[in-house]
Amino acid sequence: MAIIEILLPKMGESVAEATITKFVVNTGEQTEADEPLVEIATDKVDSEVPAPEDGTLIEWLVGEGDVVAVGQAIARFEVAGGDQSTSAAPAAAAPAPVPTPEAASVPEAMDPAVVEALEAPLHVPFASSEDTEPLADAPGRTGANGRFYSPLVRSIAQSEGVTSAELDQLPGSGAEGRVTKKDILGYIAQRSGTTKAPAAAKVASASSVQVSSRPTVSVSGEDEIIEMDRMRKLIADHMVRSVQTSPHVTSFVEADMTPIVEWRKRNKDAFEKVHGTKLTFTPLIAEAIIKALKDFPGVNASVDGDRIIIKKQINLGMAAALPSGNLIVPVIHNADQLSLAGLAHHVNDLAGRAREGKLKPDDTAGGTYTMSNVGTFGNVMGTPIINQPQVGILALGAIRKKPAVIETEHGDLIGIRHMMFLSHSYDHRVVDGMMGGSFVKRVATYLEEFDINRSMV
Repeated sequence: MAIIEILLPKMGESVAEATITKFVVNTGEQTEADEPLVEIATDKVDSEVPAPEDGTLIEWLVGEGDVVAVGQAIARFEVAGGDQSTSAAPAAAAPAPVPTPEAASVPEAMDPAVVEALEAPLHVPFASSEDTEPLADAPGRTGANGRFYSPLVRSIAQSEGVTSAELDQLPGSGAEGRVTKKDILGYIAQRSGTTKAPAAAKVASASSVQVSSRPTVSVSGEDEIIEMDRMRKLIADHMVRSVQTSPHVTSFVEADMTPIVEWRKRNKDAFEKVHGTKLTFTPLIAEAIIKALKDFPGVNASVDGDRIIIKKQINLGMAAALPSGNLIVPVIHNADQLSLAGLAHHVNDLAGRAREGKLKPDDTAGGTYTMSNVGTFGNVMGTPIINQPQVGILALGAIRKKPAVIETEHGDLIGIRHMMFLSHSYDHRVVDGMMGGSFVKRVATYLEEFDINRSMV
């Protein structure tokens, strides 16, 4: 029998490591090719590592909860039917395992509750998987010098006010010079001039009243206590940090969707026959958003400190509900280069794979602007939270029949129209009311001026 090492596979350009969340196959158990061996999680999506061939799992080289680098050996696997005499070497040469730095002592000035929160893995469940901290020039988790920073290191840096320039100059003791938790905490302690908080900062005087950093919650015997699952914790963290980062402003516009509703009703069956995919309202609205982003490039942007980065690509995120009730935001990359049929294919494919839990890390990476269809739940409007580090997000309300004033050359009339509210939340640090309001109005104009005689291409 041949024994090989199973490596943590590459999961996307922006993914360098993953957390081992659950062993599906135990030591000594047999499994078939392509059956899952272990469940893993990145700060983007959850995934599985399958068995390369029929065989038996000999040994796990990692433990549940371990953070493992891409390419690191995670298990030894005996391949069924192999010839041991010709397979003394592993099937693939595994790079040296990334050493796990010893737990750094936490400066006493830091609240243990803060440290505990910082050690939670990061995730972008509501949109693009770019990291939320505006610490680097490039998207993802690399600095201006191309250096990799883990989600934990970046979170600590943001929490303690460490700039991207400081981070790039910080020596790293990890593999290939990577900055570890111990490195960043040591730097913070050195920068403050002490590794110990003064006693006065830790202990209140006898006459003072201690104030808890967390509100006290009263729980009775009739209450049900539900532990947040991993994704819900990550969503909560992402949303709180977004509100703390960006001053949110929301502008509302009502759009007359009647031309689009009538055109879709007349062409949806033929569209599906010609293009092999269903035509929903989402790609039609996405088309209008893309046109407006071209008109207002300042909305297709991100913020890095005191710099505004205007994105040349239009990568449109679309919030999708998971069976668990959580949200994830797959991204339509280079959406401005797609036809209506191309948009429809991408929308249906991403939404379907999101529901089935089959999204890959790259499917949620690199978003530059996000739309969220709150109308799916019957809501007429909403005030969405920006998906960091983007600067805007558009909520699409339910399309409803309403009486409306229709202007004609013979005078104004009252008629039944299909109306929809658009809610645009934007980062008021860099997008002012004129730009934010004009953008959402432009989207509405493109929707209302939809050519009812256009072809299905």
